[in-house]
Amino acid sequence: MDENEVRLQKVLASAGLGSRRKCEEFITAGRVTVNGDVADELGTRVDPNVDIIHVDGVRIAQTSGHIVVALNKPRGVITTMTDEHGRECVGDLVAEFEQRLFHVGRLDADTEGLLLLTNDGELSQRLGHPSHGIVKTYLARVTGRISKADIDMVLAGFPIEGTPVAVTDCKIFESGKNQTVVEISIHEGRNRILRKLFDELGYPVIDLVRIKIGPISLGSLKSGHLRVLENKELGKLYSSVGL
Repeated sequence: MDENEVRLQKVLASAGLGSRRKCEEFITAGRVTVNGDVADELGTRVDPNVDIIHVDGVRIAQTSGHIVVALNKPRGVITTMTDEHGRECVGDLVAEFEQRLFHVGRLDADTEGLLLLTNDGELSQRLGHPSHGIVKTYLARVTGRISKADIDMVLAGFPIEGTPVAVTDCKIFESGKNQTVVEISIHEGRNRILRKLFDELGYPVIDLVRIKIGPISLGSLKSGHLRVLENKELGKLYSSVGL
């Protein structure tokens, strides 16, 4: 018997899926797979560092030392791990971690909000690859009152530099006399693409905040603060990119 192997129900319980008895019910109901095969016997033993485990099609977090950190990046902080000019960067905000983290994608210095950092290279690569179509949602506060016609143009795929912006949703979140807050979701990552989009439409961006990446939301996380993703969130994130 491999000394790293433990009972499957213990791994499920440790991942926060419920009591040991509840996890045993998942197993006997055939809702758990290990490396793609249904595992419906209570005596099943697994290596949580190696075996790929899903419950109802959602991967549970592994204990292989990989972590994912959600950071609410403040405005003015640059998205690099170090900066030779001494500017504040996201690396300064995650210096407490022993793991060597790297950021998943970027936010420009003037953009705030959700940024993921991880030490899992495979996850990072997949989250950034266009083939997985990971949707990112932003709140953009812009100058002027946006018309419904312009919202419709955005939804239809407004071209920037000859290529339509890949928008999946766009709606007015809040409207005032001289400003509009727009909630917009895209699945592309061209540099400063939303600023260019609203500039082209005649509504310069005042503030831009990313509030969601795939299944992970910014929530109530305060500016400059961070949190390590929990097991259920990790499972959804890994599943969203086919891991």
